[in-house]
Amino acid sequence: MPVALSPGAGAARAPRATGRRPERVDALRITEIFCSLQGEARDAGALTTFVRLTGCPLRCHYCDTAYAFSGGDWMPLDAIIQRVRSLGARQVCVTGGEPLAQPNCAALVGRLCDAGYRVSVETAGALDIRAVDSRASRVVDIKTPDSGEAARNRWDNIEALTDHDQLKFVICSRADYVWARDRVAELHLPAGCDVWFSPSSEQMPARDLADWIVADRLPVRFQLQLHKQLWGEAPGR
Repeated sequence: MPVALSPGAGAARAPRATGRRPERVDALRITEIFCSLQGEARDAGALTTFVRLTGCPLRCHYCDTAYAFSGGDWMPLDAIIQRVRSLGARQVCVTGGEPLAQPNCAALVGRLCDAGYRVSVETAGALDIRAVDSRASRVVDIKTPDSGEAARNRWDNIEALTDHDQLKFVICSRADYVWARDRVAELHLPAGCDVWFSPSSEQMPARDLADWIVADRLPVRFQLQLHKQLWGEAPGR
C-alpha cells in the first residue's frame, strides 16, 4: 500500500506563506511510495519499490498518473531511503509524474545506487538525463505525435544512453506506429539498449501492434503493462 505522507510520518510540508518554490536541498515532493510488481520494461514481474515524485511539465493525452501532477508532501531524502529500506525490495523504480522535474531526483538516485539497490528511472525524455547516475537504468519514454507532446522530445538524450538504458514508445494509432518505426531506424543505440513498443490501453488494440511489429520484422520488444492487467489503474499498485 502507498505510504501516507504526513508530517507525523516524517514528511515536511512546503511553506504556504509565499508563492515561491522553497529551497530544499535534501528533500523531494512525493506522491506515494509503495511496493508492488514492476509492470513493464526489462524488469517486468520483479518485486519493486516505487518512489513516485510529484509534478510533471507534460500533459500526454493518455496519461494514467494525473493524480501525481500536484499535491504530495515534502519528504527528506533520508526519510525516503529509510522508507525504501523498510519495504524490503532490492529493486527500486523512481517515477512520476516526471521525476527529473525535481532537481534533487538525481541525488536520490545516486544514494539508492550507493546503497546497493538495482534502480530504474522512468522519465518522459523531455528533460536532460545526464545528471542521473548512469548506474541506474534510465527508461526514456519517447513521445509519439498522438501523445500530444512529441515536440517536447529531447533527442540529445539519445547520445547519453548506455547499454543498460531503455527506450519506450507508447503507440496510440497506426500513424504513431509508422512514426515510431521510422525513428527507431534512424537511431544509433548502444547494443544493450532495449527498445519497447507498448499499445496505449484505451486507444490501440494490442494485437494490431503485435501484428505490425511481426510484419515489419521490427527489432523492438513488444510489451503490455502487467500492473494494469492485474490491478487496473489503482494508485499504489
